[in-house]
Amino acid sequence: MVLIVIAGMPGAGKEEFVSVAQSKGYQVVRMGDVVREFAAKTTAGVSDKGVGGFANEERQKHGYDIWAKRCVDRVETDRTIIDGSRGVMELKVYQERFGKDIRLIAIHSSPATRFPRLVKRGRQDAPKDMTEFYARDERELSWGLGSLIALADLMIVNEGSLEGFKSSCTKVLDSIG
Repeated sequence: MVLIVIAGMPGAGKEEFVSVAQSKGYQVVRMGDVVREFAAKTTAGVSDKGVGGFANEERQKHGYDIWAKRCVDRVETDRTIIDGSRGVMELKVYQERFGKDIRLIAIHSSPATRFPRLVKRGRQDAPKDMTEFYARDERELSWGLGSLIALADLMIVNEGSLEGFKSSCTKVLDSIG
């Protein structure tokens, strides 16, 4: 089994990594999609603050690993990417279920690179200004994302061209199998 867990700050390039992995036949489980799916069943709304607040409330009620527990049964193939893990407790859920051979890959981009990307992609949860951007970063880091990134088996820095980043992703995926 090849299970790759992806971690990175919002706008770092996780979705681009995922698109390369999909082109190589990987199944993708997006933790954010699962959060949005559950949030849609509530009054949380679709804004970053609404969905993020809902995700945080669920972590407070059920533990910081709740989103991994809700994603783990969605892994259906031997080659899967888990996109958007936010903390070490989530990683432990995957390790307990699938073994210690999971690869943790961090995608890194600077805040100066990530903010315009988030605005440009135009999702409803995009920050309207730097204050919202940094508030989102602080919330994500409070869940343990920084620790998870620090524990990564591999880190891909995404500060250059899209083509160069995709080439780096391809090399990493080819080296894993």
